[in-house]
Amino acid sequence: MTPYAQRERSRFIALMLFALLLLSAGIGLRDPWPADEPRFNLVAKQMVESGEYLFPHRGDELYSDKPPMFMWMQATGYHLTGSWRIAFLLPSLLSGLLTLWLVYDLARRLYGRRTAWLAAATLLFTLHFTFQMRAAQIDGVLLGLVTLSAYGLLRHLLFGPDWRWFWFGAFMAGFGTITKGVGFLPLLMLIPYFAARQHWTGLYRPASAQGWRWWLAAPAFVLAVALWLVPMLLAVSQSNDPSYHAYAHDILFGQTADRYLEPTHHLEPWWYFGGVIATLWLPASFALLWGLPAWFKRVRRGRRNGRWLLLAAWAALVVLFFSLSGGKRDVYIMPALPIFVLAIAPLIPALLRRRRVQWLLFAFAAVLALGLSAGSLWAIYGEPKFASAMRELRGLDPWHITLAMGMAGVLMLAWFRPRRGALALAGTLTCIWLIYGWWAYPVINDSRSARGVMHKAGQMIGAEAELGLLSWKEQNLLQADRPAKVFGFLRPRAEQELAAVEWLKAAPQTRWLLVQRANLEACFLADGAEVVGESNRRRWFLVNAADLRPQCLPHPEEAKKRHKVAWH
Repeated sequence: MTPYAQRERSRFIALMLFALLLLSAGIGLRDPWPADEPRFNLVAKQMVESGEYLFPHRGDELYSDKPPMFMWMQATGYHLTGSWRIAFLLPSLLSGLLTLWLVYDLARRLYGRRTAWLAAATLLFTLHFTFQMRAAQIDGVLLGLVTLSAYGLLRHLLFGPDWRWFWFGAFMAGFGTITKGVGFLPLLMLIPYFAARQHWTGLYRPASAQGWRWWLAAPAFVLAVALWLVPMLLAVSQSNDPSYHAYAHDILFGQTADRYLEPTHHLEPWWYFGGVIATLWLPASFALLWGLPAWFKRVRRGRRNGRWLLLAAWAALVVLFFSLSGGKRDVYIMPALPIFVLAIAPLIPALLRRRRVQWLLFAFAAVLALGLSAGSLWAIYGEPKFASAMRELRGLDPWHITLAMGMAGVLMLAWFRPRRGALALAGTLTCIWLIYGWWAYPVINDSRSARGVMHKAGQMIGAEAELGLLSWKEQNLLQADRPAKVFGFLRPRAEQELAAVEWLKAAPQTRWLLVQRANLEACFLADGAEVVGESNRRRWFLVNAADLRPQCLPHPEEAKKRHKVAWH
């Protein structure tokens, strides 16, 4: 290895160690936060406690929203570490580090070590990537699996022939599919490849007909899916419980094709992801301002770079795929981000040499630093409505933390100056993420999670009492200090209340219910209820048999339904 290669390798190792610091900052200092983290962690915890890994449960009901792969990873993390506070974030952390290495290695093969280092650094400091890799959501792990699948496919399509990598890529696409249904997306890369390989340079062109080798990708994909699907379907076929058959139907159809074609949540306009790319993909998306015009100019001059086309076309296909569905969330297009960074990677060295680009990056850092500083000072000394509302609804007063983030950013601006805007931005973002993890996590945890409420509820009822949860959220059951009685999650609220009332009456001296205000108004006398506290904008109360109404009242929405039926 040449001295240059050794130096660049050392730079990459340093970058990976820095990425480990940045992505892991605060791990172990917080509990899962809504909306998604407590749900997945609860399912994983129940897997460990029950020994039932094939069929995930949320409370006493089957959980069919997602395949169990992500929860298996969290459960494995718990077996390795013995701590749920570490285990629930571990899959995302490892996925983030894996993705950075894959991007670096592909960029090194395509453009050289220097550009590869810059590509990995660009991905690390892209807002969407860092935020999601610090969260315990399936989409972060899916990003890693999709990138690994794309890596295998690209090793063949760009540098081939390498059929083993091609089949491995297809296998990992199947593995991604049993993590989340859209894991097959890397296979869409074959569309632009076959369309362009005859007329664009830089793509692998088979010397002879090798159709059978291409088709072996199908059994590789099916094999990966079968690792989970076959045991699950066999178990369902041998069960007489209709809930297991409903689980199989919902996870195979209801949560995949039906959810894509006929979404009922997160409805957004067709251009929604344009806003995501323009904001959350910063600073990487700045490259589009110069990259798109330059690319079109090259195409008009007859310079058809198939490698760039394949990367850019696949990223565009992913965005298009999700744009065609009415249901949209910013995380949906995250799998396209690493390949997007690979597509813009050859532009990065030249862009960083431009004064305008350095000034643009400096301006972005200034907006973050000065915005955080000014907003925090206003919240501390001006007492605006948003600060009061956050204090009342969430019990949060985080403004000294955000002020520290902003002032640290100001120091980075003063140190690096506009001519080194990229370093100013990297320093500002580093300060924000480190302060957020090491300072904000423990401070806001009781408000963002249910730990504070559940701990106080346990103290109020005493160690010997039984606790029931009514209209509960996943974080309540997850953070309960004792085995808690639940009455369903998806079950209609009125049915849950009737079951809870009967449970309460069976042992009135030792049983308590944790309820929300809607339940309180329906079945209990508000005068006797004890306020526990607030968590995630919800106020929780403790009630016992002495607080029961003679009869539960219908809910407002139920009363409307009855009135509507009677009217018609």
